[in-house]
This record gives sequence, C-alpha cells and structure tokens, in this order.
Amino acid sequence: MATASAASSATDLFDNLLPPAISATPDAAREVNAIYQFKVTGEGGGEWSVDLSASGPKITKGVVPGANCTLELANSDLLGLMKNPALGMQLFMTGKLKVSGDPMLAMKLQKLFDLAK
Repeated sequence: MATASAASSATDLFDNLLPPAISATPDAAREVNAIYQFKVTGEGGGEWSVDLSASGPKITKGVVPGANCTLELANSDLLGLMKNPALGMQLFMTGKLKVSGDPMLAMKLQKLFDLAK
C-alpha cells in the first residue's frame, strides 16, 4: 500500500490512499474521534469530509455538515504537510492553512496520515 506522503494530490490521498487504510484499521481511525472537513484549492484539490468518529470511519467527497475541524489549504501545501508534519505551524502562521472549529483537532491530523503508512 502507498503511504500518504507518496500521494500525488489531495484527490489521490482522499479518493485512493486513505479509504482502504481507514477501512483496514477502523478502530485506530476511530481513536482520532473527530470529523474533519478538508477544502483543498488548486489542481488536484477538492472538498472531502473525513469521519473518524464513532460513527465512522469513512471519507465522503464534498461538504458534509457537522465537522469538528475544517482545514483550508492549497493542494501543494497539503502535499508538503504530509511529507513534513512540522510544516503545519509554519503554514498556519503564514496564513496558508486556515483552521476553523476546534484547532486542537488539527494537531491530531498526523494520526490520520499515519494510517496510510
């Protein structure tokens, strides 16, 4: 299985890499206990809801109401973040990553990406 850091785009990550990873490890996915909304701009971008709550895990294309944390960023920045999680704070501080809802949940994102390793 390809890793999240090997994704060629947000579309590749959310449509191809993460769904089988969270299906293979549903209990680990539910440990995150949050619903994320991703709004990714640029080529290869799109919108996805990632449900890692007790009712999940599942990834849905588009905007789904009830997200605990919404992240907005460019496709190229998402790819950089997956390769180097420490980049998150820099993206946030420079306004390239917008977080709404519970910002503490953004810190748990690495757990999501780790599922696809």
